[in-house]
Amino acid sequence: MSYGDISYGLQKQVSVMSMNLSAKLDDLQRGDRHLETTVALCEIRTQLQELTKSVESCQTEVSEVKRDMVAIKHELDTVQQVKEEIEELREYVDRLEEHTHRRKLRLLEQGLTFFLTYAIFAAVLGMLQFGYNTGVINAPEVNIENFMKDVYKDRYGEDISEEFIQQLYSVAVSIFAIGGMLGGFSGGWMANRFGRKGGLLLNNVLGISGACLMGFTKMSHSYEMLFLGRFIIGVNCVSAELLELDASFVLLTFTFTALFTGLNTSLVPMYISEIAPLNLRGGLGTVNQLAVTVGLLLSQVLGIEQILGTNDGWPVLLGLAICPAVLQLLLLPICPESPRYLLITKQWEEEARKALRRLRASNQVEEDIEEMRAEERAQQSESSISTIELICSPTLRAPLIIGIVMQLSQQFSGINAVFYYSTSLFMSSGLTEESAKFATIGIGAIMVVMTLVSIPLMDRTGRRTLHLYGLGGMFIFSIFITISFLIKARSAAAT
Repeated sequence: MSYGDISYGLQKQVSVMSMNLSAKLDDLQRGDRHLETTVALCEIRTQLQELTKSVESCQTEVSEVKRDMVAIKHELDTVQQVKEEIEELREYVDRLEEHTHRRKLRLLEQGLTFFLTYAIFAAVLGMLQFGYNTGVINAPEVNIENFMKDVYKDRYGEDISEEFIQQLYSVAVSIFAIGGMLGGFSGGWMANRFGRKGGLLLNNVLGISGACLMGFTKMSHSYEMLFLGRFIIGVNCVSAELLELDASFVLLTFTFTALFTGLNTSLVPMYISEIAPLNLRGGLGTVNQLAVTVGLLLSQVLGIEQILGTNDGWPVLLGLAICPAVLQLLLLPICPESPRYLLITKQWEEEARKALRRLRASNQVEEDIEEMRAEERAQQSESSISTIELICSPTLRAPLIIGIVMQLSQQFSGINAVFYYSTSLFMSSGLTEESAKFATIGIGAIMVVMTLVSIPLMDRTGRRTLHLYGLGGMFIFSIFITISFLIKARSAAAT
């Protein structure tokens, strides 16, 4: 009920009571009904009391309405204040978005400086080691098997069986991945304990040691030294490999190796992604794979018979793995530590600024610092979960399955078997040893070319589409390869 309604009702009641009082007074004056004065006065008193109660009731209602109006006014003031705060917050968000947009534009304008190029080249030498050591065992397979036969005959005075020599060669191949298990376990710890740059420098000690052991294998007349060298070099740089061997030992190797990567494959991409500008981060990420394929091709070229693919040259071929390690050990100390590591992990803001100034060749590094600060805040706001919680979480199950399937699609593609056994596969198809090595070089050259081609295609066609095309091609041609080997096997059995 409004204030006007209450006033109108009160006026109406007063008018009615006035009319009643006037009528009573007229009756008293006329004396028509001979009412006694006392009775009339009592009635008048009663009417006055009712009028008083009505007035008091109206006053109470008026007071309540006033209180309601005051409360409504207070609420309106509060709403107005909140509205003003929302407007201020909206203006602040707009200013923040504009500032963020300008900052991103400035970050996207950053180019590839000389010192940044130098640092990336020094870092990817680690991936060159990985590519080289992955492919180097392929070409000299026959030479290594002959060496093992000679060592076994000198030791035991009898010829080794073909089955056992294949098992020994399988160990030489697979132990590279066994070492990678240790590298995978310790990669994250070394990155946080010694830094990205420090971890790479320490890792070169393993690379040099493993290369020296492999290089002096023939001189020591011990194939165990080859195994040890391959194991250490695996800790240094091994990636997940597909070892298509028959022994259960090697099957176990594959199972674990699919999960763990070596130190170089952990530290190098981490270092490059953290020193690269925002606009170059995606493209520079492919430099890792390019270095791998170049290392593979280099090992295949050096492994031909005209260069080092001989009974005397294969130890030198394996020992040349020392060159990328020594070169990185000489070049990397000049490079700065990862700015993200310095700022986020160590909380050394001034050191991070110095590193950024060297990498960007500019004193304007506040945008990069702010970006890393935002990344740090985002990391702190995220809750950490255990491996069991990751596996059991329904919301994270789909990304987890995608990541596993992506890795399996790479491992089961069969390309790693080509890395290790392409020469023997080509020889089993009827090629001579020399022709088989040249065919292997052709595979390495195609990998380098396709890595270069994939860099622009990655942004043009998209990662998912490009990956699906690759998987489709591997699926189709793997069937053709399988059919061709089956036909050859049946033909050989028939003859």
